Amino acid sequence: MGETSVQRSFRLSRRNSELLDSRAELSEESRNALADRVLGEGLRTERYPAVRFRTGAAGRREPAMIGTRLLVRQVVTTVRSERGEVEVAAELLGIAPRLVREAVAYYAEFADEVDADQAWADRVEADERARWERERLALA
Repeated sequence: MGETSVQRSFRLSRRNSELLDSRAELSEESRNALADRVLGEGLRTERYPAVRFRTGAAGRREPAMIGTRLLVRQVVTTVRSERGEVEVAAELLGIAPRLVREAVAYYAEFADEVDADQAWADRVEADERARWERERLALA
């Protein structure tokens, strides 16, 4: 997650060690990077039970709200557009207000990461729009 690493020593059960090795072999992550990611996501899920992490089509992992197809950044954007009105945002998104409140709480703790996810999504959208416009002009 872009931070300096700290050396730690952990004992894992044989089964968890095997699972880690097996998953690392199937992924492009090192065993240490995978363990760090899984531990970080697990700790965040413990703290915010309505948040899970999923990999999008571009291969980027982002926090999402359980039981929905919504990313935390999308919920936060909607709350902002509704001037912080959680109930209104929940109604617009078609989700329970408690999910909106949890997305906001997650954002309050990890704003820099969620903002980076939003900036990335904005760049992708701008690139795709520019490509679409070039294609449209090429065919005109």
